[in-house]
Amino acid sequence: MIRIYLAGPMSGYPELNFPAFHAEAARLRALGFEIVNPAEIDVGPNPDWLTAMRADIRELVTCDGIALLQGWEQSRGATVEHALARGLGLRVMQARHIVGLAGDIPVISQDAVIELLDEAEAA
Repeated sequence: MIRIYLAGPMSGYPELNFPAFHAEAARLRALGFEIVNPAEIDVGPNPDWLTAMRADIRELVTCDGIALLQGWEQSRGATVEHALARGLGLRVMQARHIVGLAGDIPVISQDAVIELLDEAEAA
């Protein structure tokens, strides 16, 4: 089973954006992925940012890839997680583009392919 870490913005969002994390975790689990959801990692009441990041990163490094929620680019924590995942050679995907699982390969939508081609042409 493919183990995917969810990364996205939390700080400054109502309910720390947990509803978006829980909804995406449920969607990806229904597709057959094992999901590590930082909104489910218990760091005790009112942890500071560094304490939460340490707990999250301990889980991230056990994953096969990272799925990025919309707005991740504006999140200090998610940008750290993204850089770490890339540096470790993990699969990096936009969560919204994941539409299935074929064996141990995530399946992405046609929209993702179009975005990648557009980015390559713009470069």
